[in-house]
Amino acid sequence: MGGMDGDKDIIALLNDQLTAELTAINQYFLHSKMQENWGFTRIAKHTRDESFDEMRHAERLTDRILFLEGLPNYQKLGTLRIGQTIVEQLEADLAIEMEAVERLRPGIELMRSRGDVTSARIFEDILADEEEHIDYLETELSLVQALGEQNYLQRLTGSPGDDGPSPV
Repeated sequence: MGGMDGDKDIIALLNDQLTAELTAINQYFLHSKMQENWGFTRIAKHTRDESFDEMRHAERLTDRILFLEGLPNYQKLGTLRIGQTIVEQLEADLAIEMEAVERLRPGIELMRSRGDVTSARIFEDILADEEEHIDYLETELSLVQALGEQNYLQRLTGSPGDDGPSPV
């Protein structure tokens, strides 16, 4: 129906990544709402934006799976890791991003080896975004170490509606 028959292994990889993106959307969105509720408006905005980035990834994966005549699996979610503090949330978000990198790199190799350059490019674009997010999270966690948790958290508060400078 308007697409092309796709390699079942590649469709499975695309669906595995879709599951991870759908999981991340929910984890980041809940973290952002918790951060907002705690009064940490600056980091809440950043975390919400990350959730929306993951949504864009999910959209690209869905489009590609459909194009390859596969069925995007929206029934499955991974386990959400919900931190009870900002630091726990940063650590939980870093863990989900590191897992994504471990999934994306071999996926790119398989896709290229089977001649599916378009799927490989989608994975490469997602990988670049995830690496950027890892860098951000590692920077924030190193600031916690350098400044101490209390001083770090003070940087994240702002008045309602004050987006202020983004955390790093």
